[in-house]
Amino acid sequence: MVKKQVKQEDLQLRRLIERFLSHLEIEKNYSKYTIRNYRFYLTRFRKWFEKKYEQEYINRLTSGMVESYRLFLSRLEDKKGSPLSRSTQSYHVIALRAFLKYLAKKGYRSLSPEKVDLPKAESRRIKFLSREQVERLLDQPNLADEDGARDRAILEMLFSTGLRVSEIAKLDREDMDLKQREFGVVGKGRRVRVVFLTERAANWVSGYLKKRMDDWKPLWIRYSGKKSDIVTMGQSMRLSVRSIQRIVEKYRKLAALPIKVSPHVLRHSFATTLLQNGADLRSVQEMLGHKNVSTTQIYTHVTNPQLKKTHERFLK
Repeated sequence: MVKKQVKQEDLQLRRLIERFLSHLEIEKNYSKYTIRNYRFYLTRFRKWFEKKYEQEYINRLTSGMVESYRLFLSRLEDKKGSPLSRSTQSYHVIALRAFLKYLAKKGYRSLSPEKVDLPKAESRRIKFLSREQVERLLDQPNLADEDGARDRAILEMLFSTGLRVSEIAKLDREDMDLKQREFGVVGKGRRVRVVFLTERAANWVSGYLKKRMDDWKPLWIRYSGKKSDIVTMGQSMRLSVRSIQRIVEKYRKLAALPIKVSPHVLRHSFATTLLQNGADLRSVQEMLGHKNVSTTQIYTHVTNPQLKKTHERFLK
């Protein structure tokens, strides 16, 4: 049997990276923001590889080249002259390893992904709000404004569910079961999970929807710009991820909170509040949509009530 030969142009980095990114979008259901980041990291690698080794074919990659690339990343500086953080360097290597893993799965000859060691993860300092700070944030929207009810409902839902900002931006009105106060979402890796709303959050979402005079599909719509969208059932009116991030930051400033607040900080606040009140780690893992419980464990060092009791008992 004659072995099928791989054309040299099929081993070009540029072409294979595009195929990998399409794979992430279609097969892995990654968000466009995650794909954008992978594109950025792999494009940086490609430009470095082609310039340093005058090569564009991935089958020429060696372990030594990867070590050289990591040294390049460690010495790289941004426009302000600051070096890349350890975590950012790690993201570059993680993206490269994922790319090589994809190539191996598809039968392309290149460096084995197992030969690319992942950097040791830095301990992350989790930012989260106290319950009092959360309430201050939630009270900021002006309900007399057209978009005030929407913004309050968004803030309530973020804290009530722990949804990722990409997940909340994708929601449609038909997804909501406000009577049962639960609904399904498809998260990272196409993992489906059930999300629960507090009664208060469900009431705010219901109140916001009652004010809507349209029949558009998106749950969250913008109130600025052109408002006619009959053809796509309001898809062009859908709030973007960036818009939701701006909404959270707007009310963080109005609440004069001491730390920068993003939708992800509210997700952290959701998780820490559950754990501080006695929820078990596995349940919180399910509610957050984490694949591995080790990801959820980043919260335990700030939410272990038993440690605090031990501290108070033995250190007076």
